[in-house]
Amino acid sequence: MKSPRSFLILRLLSLLWASFWLVPVGFAQTDTTTSPSGEEKLLVYTFDIKEEIASPVWRTTQRAMAEADSIEADLVLVQMNTYGGRVDMADSIRTRLLHAKMPVYVFIENNAASAGALISIACDSIYMRSGSTIGAATVVNQNAEAAPDKYQSYFRNKMRATAEANGRDPDIAEAMVDPDKYVPGVSDSGKVVTFSVAEAIENGFCEAMVGSAAEALEHAGITNYEIRKYKASNMDSVIKFLLNDALRGILVLIMIGGIYFELQTPGVGFPIVGAMVAAVLYFAPAYLEGLAANWEIVLFFVGLVLLAVEVFAIPGFGVAGFGVAGFGVAGFGGIMLIITSLVLTMWDNDGLDFSFVDGEAIARSLLIIVLSSALALGGSVWLGGRLLQTHMLSRMVLDTVQARSEGYVGTDANHHHLVGARGTAATVLRPSGKVEINGDLYDATAGIGFIEKDTVIEVAKYEAAQLFVYPVEDA
Repeated sequence: MKSPRSFLILRLLSLLWASFWLVPVGFAQTDTTTSPSGEEKLLVYTFDIKEEIASPVWRTTQRAMAEADSIEADLVLVQMNTYGGRVDMADSIRTRLLHAKMPVYVFIENNAASAGALISIACDSIYMRSGSTIGAATVVNQNAEAAPDKYQSYFRNKMRATAEANGRDPDIAEAMVDPDKYVPGVSDSGKVVTFSVAEAIENGFCEAMVGSAAEALEHAGITNYEIRKYKASNMDSVIKFLLNDALRGILVLIMIGGIYFELQTPGVGFPIVGAMVAAVLYFAPAYLEGLAANWEIVLFFVGLVLLAVEVFAIPGFGVAGFGVAGFGVAGFGGIMLIITSLVLTMWDNDGLDFSFVDGEAIARSLLIIVLSSALALGGSVWLGGRLLQTHMLSRMVLDTVQARSEGYVGTDANHHHLVGARGTAATVLRPSGKVEINGDLYDATAGIGFIEKDTVIEVAKYEAAQLFVYPVEDA
């Protein structure tokens, strides 16, 4: 195991070497803080693992260890109380602690079960409070049933390798996972190992029983030290706030509602901007916490593309209310991909492996997505009609009716029968103007160049509600 005393000696030697070469004669270097007895004050960095082992704990560990490295801490102290959690996150944490630049101690305040046991064994020294336990590391699914053997085999080997790395009995570590592992004097076949404090001390899985982190340091012979504690950043607090289920439901409502409004009134802009902002707030925290994989986010945008293709390129979608009449494969597939993406982002799955996804979490996420989507669509239809009746928003909509009773009359805009007819230019066509045919005036466009007034013309074609005329050369 790494020892803080050896680190202290190495640091003192390096300082003496540097002072010999770099400090001018007659000047004293006082970069280090020492006690009256001349002992250097050690910098102890501490952080907590007191929740389920999942992505947030892994993120906290990464940030804490990076900060400990940056301030050149002499020792890291983990204060633990957990029943375990995700195997992959626990493996990432134990690897980070095993490869730490400084010694890592753990103080178990109550529980270090399952994944917590693996992380504890990865530390150089283990201290436990009276009444605490360590072990019971069998891998289980969301129903507390033993997971398939491939998971057990993986975790057994991780426990063995971690124990070997820190000079602890690998057979005992394996017996914490495998009930069939027999260790003479420690475990009977058929029961996984869980140690009390006394048993952990007897078998080399605990240094001592202490009442606090300060007592743990004192037992290690560290009396002159400064504590630096990890504090969650504002970003951590924001991420946890955005991962609240109620808020995520509101974000889904804004996304679906914004998409609906944009499809109803293309080009307005602010509905789709609101939907995009909501999508970023929904996916970004989940991605940072490891809940959302790249492919799950891609599903959402592929769904949007299919929905746009159905609406703008394939007729018969039935946008006004998302009706099912004429509903195409692209549109249906797009909506299914969007919903699938939103749901998967709320699950703690590993790719297409859903073995450890909590059944309650599945039901809760489905309920949130379905209810939010239904409220978004129903609310958008109702709110859209109400908003357009307000004085401010009604001015954005052209709702003037040109009634016949007010003198408005319709005209026949179909003039295909005039193709081939001759007349005269009533005005100069530059290139547009008016022509007279059979005593009636019509808007027309010169097919080529300009046409002077009173020139005999002939209608060549009728296209896009416009007559195209050419001068008659033999007139």
